[in-house]
Amino acid sequence: MADPVLLHEVSANGVALLTLNRPQAMNALSRELLDALARAVDALGADPAVRVIILTGAGRAFCAGLDLKELGAGAADIGRSTVAGRGDPVGAMGRLTKPVIGAINGAAVTGGFELALACDVLIASTQARFADTHARVGLASGWGLSQKLSRAVGIYRAREISLGGRWVSAEQAAAWGFVNRVVPPEQLLDTARALAADMLLAQPGMLERYKAVIDDGFALAFGDGMALEAQRAREFNATVSAAEIEQRREGVRERNRGG
Repeated sequence: MADPVLLHEVSANGVALLTLNRPQAMNALSRELLDALARAVDALGADPAVRVIILTGAGRAFCAGLDLKELGAGAADIGRSTVAGRGDPVGAMGRLTKPVIGAINGAAVTGGFELALACDVLIASTQARFADTHARVGLASGWGLSQKLSRAVGIYRAREISLGGRWVSAEQAAAWGFVNRVVPPEQLLDTARALAADMLLAQPGMLERYKAVIDDGFALAFGDGMALEAQRAREFNATVSAAEIEQRREGVRERNRGG
């Protein structure tokens, strides 16, 4: 029996680990993997027991992008499937209200780069590196790379990366601001799990609520984002009592003393 293209486990504390599992193909996104990942993300989004998701790859690569061998062999609709409906993991991640930590273990290329940028936080191994080869392959980006990257690193650096097609090391990615931190390979998953554990200290529902206001506000002009935050703060804070705040504040003090 062939190995599953996607490994999926959920810990007792509500952290899900998704592992792209086509190491022999650098975790290239075949139609099967596209569908499996999209379905898994949607299922985890609907599972109340899951609060944080970690996404990584098996072997030496995070993801080499679309499976060009499959694409060239006649699966001509694979490009269309990745931007709408069935088989669209990035679309599923965009619908997700829960945070996704990308644990980037190796090369993230083109569609794999876009998959990484769909995560909320990126922790990279020193073996990770990034490249956008859309222009060289002759495919258009459809998962947001042309827009997200320039907002993360600035338009001049984005042009260098995408028009030049050059590799960007994990350390350079961190210096340019689209990777949060870089760690040795053997520490990658432990670091991602430690961050997930910190996120789990949030009050129920707050991870989803705070992620939403950050993301929704970022898509707006600054003044409109400030107005959005104020509106949502008024609506939500009106539902919280002073006694609840004091109880939670005491819990934070207790954790700090324990640390």
